[in-house]
Amino acid sequence: QVQLVESGGGLVQAGGSLRLSCAASGRTISSYPIAWFRQAPGKEREFVAAINRSGATYYADSMKGRFTISRDNAKNTVYLQMNSLKPEDTAVYYCAAGTRYGLGTSESWYDYWGQGTQVTVSS
Repeated sequence: QVQLVESGGGLVQAGGSLRLSCAASGRTISSYPIAWFRQAPGKEREFVAAINRSGATYYADSMKGRFTISRDNAKNTVYLQMNSLKPEDTAVYYCAAGTRYGLGTSESWYDYWGQGTQVTVSS
């Protein structure tokens, strides 16, 4: 099974950028559809973006144009580039791997999860 470790979170001012990394071990990351989710305090976990085995991507409507998901097969890592950050983007960001074909936007579609990385956007 695959193990996922997120990194790259931190404190950034509104309008700034961060790049999150999701590093996989134990398996080749391109063998799985990978998604990013986030969970703000007191809120449910929500879908952010996903990339399937062939590299096709999908975004939540509120992230389109600001966030970009990508994959580096040589580094066995998926990235989430986040630009024009807003205070409402503050959350713990998680990456997840699925075993089904296609792409899912719900938590239950994914089988393996990382521990999360905190992103805080100050106003």
